[in-house]
Amino acid sequence: MIIIKSQSEIELMRQAGRVVAECHEYIAEKVRPGITTLELDHLAEKFIRDHGAYPTFLGYQGFPKSICASINDEVVHGIPTNRKLAEGDIIAVDLGATLNGFVGDAARTHAVGKVSQEAQKLIDVTRESFFKGIEFAREGYRLSDISHAVQAYVEANGFSVVRDYVGHGIGREMHEDPPIPNYGKPGHGPRLRRGMCLAIEPMVDVGTYEVELLDNDWTVVTADGSLSAHYENTICITGEGAPEILTLL
Repeated sequence: MIIIKSQSEIELMRQAGRVVAECHEYIAEKVRPGITTLELDHLAEKFIRDHGAYPTFLGYQGFPKSICASINDEVVHGIPTNRKLAEGDIIAVDLGATLNGFVGDAARTHAVGKVSQEAQKLIDVTRESFFKGIEFAREGYRLSDISHAVQAYVEANGFSVVRDYVGHGIGREMHEDPPIPNYGKPGHGPRLRRGMCLAIEPMVDVGTYEVELLDNDWTVVTADGSLSAHYENTICITGEGAPEILTLL
């Protein structure tokens, strides 16, 4: 069931989303060669708690840390460790904050120092595919219109869209209906309505869209070892044209 949010609930989601947006800005400044993903996790958790929120991911279905830190061929759900970032890596940081009973969720992929042209293009295309998708996140469109726009842009740039993991509705729970694939034909799925809050999150690979799950039962990697990037924001359908992005400053 898709839960339509009231204006007062959307205001609470704005507050949670702002904590997420500010945390991402803070973490982006810390990403550099030599820092460990565990250090990034500690910094993010402290930031979220210092802003009166709770790190949504911590303990979620047993996840052991406050952020997902996915490096290079890791698509999503990388668990922070003592692994140090190296020059030329890319890292996707996914994090959530729960504040006043509502959740904000967003992901960014960062270059670590100087990266290859291919890696930078992947980061840029993944981010831009989100914005191509939300051009259709307007009242009256169908959900798959977003999905199709993401896929079309990604594939036009020579990359592939992960199919086994998708975006989702969001509100009091991190994962609500509807699931939101990043691929598919337009004109399908629920019609978008004012008050729908959605986490749109393209996951894009340089090579195949096929993925594998590591033995830790969390971290997802590309099946061919190619680079992967992730970009996500929580948005709200406004009924007044373009959606409101709740997790961007």
